[in-house]
Amino acid sequence: MLYATGFHAPDAFLFLEHRGKKSIVLNDLEIDRGRREAEVDEVLSASQLAREFGGHSPAVIAAGLLGQRKISRVDVPGDFPLALARTLEKAGLLVVPAEGHFWSGRELKDRSELVAIGRATRLAAIGLERAVEVLRVAKIVRGDLLQWNGQALTSEIVRAEADSAVLRAGGTPEGTIVAGGRQGCDPHERGHGRLRAHQLIILDIFPRDARTGYFGDLTRTVVRGRASDAQRRLWETVCAAQRMAIRLIKPRVKGVAVHKAVQQFFIARGYRTEQMGGRWTGFFHGTGHGLGLDLHEEPRLSATVFRPGQVFTVEPGLYYPDIGGARHEDVVSVTARGCRLLSRLRVPLEL
Repeated sequence: MLYATGFHAPDAFLFLEHRGKKSIVLNDLEIDRGRREAEVDEVLSASQLAREFGGHSPAVIAAGLLGQRKISRVDVPGDFPLALARTLEKAGLLVVPAEGHFWSGRELKDRSELVAIGRATRLAAIGLERAVEVLRVAKIVRGDLLQWNGQALTSEIVRAEADSAVLRAGGTPEGTIVAGGRQGCDPHERGHGRLRAHQLIILDIFPRDARTGYFGDLTRTVVRGRASDAQRRLWETVCAAQRMAIRLIKPRVKGVAVHKAVQQFFIARGYRTEQMGGRWTGFFHGTGHGLGLDLHEEPRLSATVFRPGQVFTVEPGLYYPDIGGARHEDVVSVTARGCRLLSRLRVPLEL
């Protein structure tokens, strides 16, 4: 809806494009702002249509509006509300859900979108830099305990500091990950409890720019203190795999070929992917994902053939409970000859 109309709204609203004309239906709280800001041809009043069609529900208004305009078929996104679709079908309309992007143009970002994603990625970098700053000045006490500002340093504290930095810079944090030790071996574990020195800590920050709605996404892995040989080799292997993947991304190359190359790279370095003790170890997620107005935007990296204008994260990772987890993530845009990094943030392994 944001892509189609350029309009930010906290509540759902109806959108119709018919014969090249864009119309939206807004409630009384939003209609004045919508008329000022929305990039559409027509802004309709939900309360006025409710009186006209005899009901306030979006389903009644949608069915009435479509019937009034003698529309018999509607194409809708794949995540269109089921109850609304069934109401439209009962009113005699054919409802056809789309696969993938509802707006095919979303897959290829124009210059303004690349600027927006670059800005959102810088917001992620601001949050990451704050997390690194806190970890770097944390004191190591009694062997492997971390203290900051006179208190035990936890994932929650580091996350709050990173999120606060993102908020101050104009972003909206979305589930920031600060996961140390064994917690870092579950890629979507946000992290909780006390952080310790000499262990791998994954910092994954993916804020949304409050101004544009576009997402950024960065991951770095650090150790506060001294990394073991096994930890350093794991981290170096992940970083090398990411550099290789970025070199391989170019137009007409299949994403699945890049993913398989990363898998083979890890195997050649001695890092196998298998289940141990009932949990997966090694590399068991995708090499990356599309990025834009959605954090995980179509298409998936491994399901595409690269085209100029696409934007992806590149984030290989390795996870072994006896060593820890390591993931390294940056954002790239596919160009005519290869790909361009939209994120640049140097963070050493040891802090």
